[in-house]
Amino acid sequence: MAPRDPGRPESPPARAVRALRSMPNPRLTGLGSGLFCAAVMVLLGYLDDLLFGASLTVYGVLFVPVCLLTAVWVRRGDLLTAPIVVPIAFAVGLVTVAETGDGGVGGRLMGIVTALATEAGWLYGGTLVAGVTVLVRRIRLVRRRAAAARNRPPV
Repeated sequence: MAPRDPGRPESPPARAVRALRSMPNPRLTGLGSGLFCAAVMVLLGYLDDLLFGASLTVYGVLFVPVCLLTAVWVRRGDLLTAPIVVPIAFAVGLVTVAETGDGGVGGRLMGIVTALATEAGWLYGGTLVAGVTVLVRRIRLVRRRAAAARNRPPV
């Protein structure tokens, strides 16, 4: 990107690109992305329970951006783990917002199974977001490697 001229106002897209580049860009391993996603979903589940009375819809809406972040932040070598860990994290986080029924282990388990069945749309949607993001990143990576191989001088 060219240096900014202080005398000229900056366009909104250029400001947005500069803001995005200044944001943190962690690279998580496969295990790290799973732990990140699960921890964030448990935290969001507790916040959902505290603020919205354990609304499964709010939990599902919050799941989708977490899936996107997980797919964006996983490192290149572990790209294929993101669509695998996000549904697991969804189920782990459901422990905090699922109905408990009579309060025992069986009631909690039944609440989790019911929540998985009724919120399958959010689960599939978040997994699809992670899968498409990973697929786009993988295609870009393969094309970049192919271009580098074409531009490399013969040995």
